Amino acid sequence: MINVLKIVFAAIFLIMVSTVSIASLRENIFAIPSVVTSDPWFVATLVDAYVGFTIFYLWVCSKEKTLVSKVVWFFAIMLLGNIATSAYVLIALFKLRSSDSIRDLLVRN
Repeated sequence: MINVLKIVFAAIFLIMVSTVSIASLRENIFAIPSVVTSDPWFVATLVDAYVGFTIFYLWVCSKEKTLVSKVVWFFAIMLLGNIATSAYVLIALFKLRSSDSIRDLLVRN
């Protein structure tokens, strides 16, 4: 199961990096499109994404031991979104020993 998760989260990471790269080549990331202010579903989707990032970050806080790593992961998650979330899970998966289970991934050791 852990190997399957490694493949899934690696795929998510690659999909997100490629999608963001393609979008960045097509449009300036700092140019705010009119859809941000005019479409309520865009706003709802954006709020939903950041609520999800916050929930994930709370789990990261429960796993991380130092304040520095908690702060670094906060900014990574809030600025990079699912690129950072998939990277965090991949790092955690590769830190597991062969005898570890999914529970070891989810809870602080």
